[in-house]
Amino acid sequence: MIVYCTVKRIGILYHPKVEKSERFARDIVEFLKSKGMQCWIHSSWDEGDARQALAGSDLVISVGGDGTILRAARIIYPQEIPILGVNFGNLGFMNELEAGEARDKLVEIIGGAGWIEQRSVLKAIVRSSGNTYHALNDVVIGRGRFLRLINVEVAIDGEIFTTYRADAVIISTATGSTGYSLAANGPILYPESRDILMKAVCPHLNMDKAIVLSPSTKIALKAFTNHEAMISMDGQVEEQLKSGDEVEVRLAEQTSRFLRLRPRGSFYKTLVFKLKGKSL
Repeated sequence: MIVYCTVKRIGILYHPKVEKSERFARDIVEFLKSKGMQCWIHSSWDEGDARQALAGSDLVISVGGDGTILRAARIIYPQEIPILGVNFGNLGFMNELEAGEARDKLVEIIGGAGWIEQRSVLKAIVRSSGNTYHALNDVVIGRGRFLRLINVEVAIDGEIFTTYRADAVIISTATGSTGYSLAANGPILYPESRDILMKAVCPHLNMDKAIVLSPSTKIALKAFTNHEAMISMDGQVEEQLKSGDEVEVRLAEQTSRFLRLRPRGSFYKTLVFKLKGKSL
């Protein structure tokens, strides 16, 4: 457990399409300034402007749902600035606070309360374009507009594993194990696990079970199709793939950091609460 330090400069990122998110974020800015904090605020969709504001920041507050946190993580990476999530979404698996408790808890945080949780990040390299991406949740190789299966050849550490004929293949972190992978009946990993999940979506005549891979694993995926294929990072960044394109996925060197106030074991209680009434 890493104890957090006193903060002086705080950034706030909000969801621009949720009016109450922006209104709350601006109220928080005024509240923090009244406590002597230096603050900046940006829409989480204005990634370039937000990156320029990061210098010297001790904390970034994400006001929105899990999607806003994913954007915040991408803006911050690879800097080691912690994220504090205030939930204005639906499930909010990654958010630490609800809006109603934020002000009181921020007073504690200003005084140095909290601890840092480190979450794994995936690095994906598209060989044909040379583009490199990072994803906190998952990297997905899947079909494009057409409702047709694609073939995805998978090699693990240089050895051919199998060729999935499926809608998609998900490569997921522990964070992403409660996202798309969970929707595809994948397992849930504990938050700070460094293991990697691989799960095919609706595979035809192939294994439908998830594979848990070690943190050192390098996964090479080749998409073969006569229509469209895509690579998607966290469901927010996409690139079109041509048939035969190879994507290498592995863990990135740096992690994303989250400021937590609740006890470490509270993840499991929160998990049950968030999934209450839903079938696992």
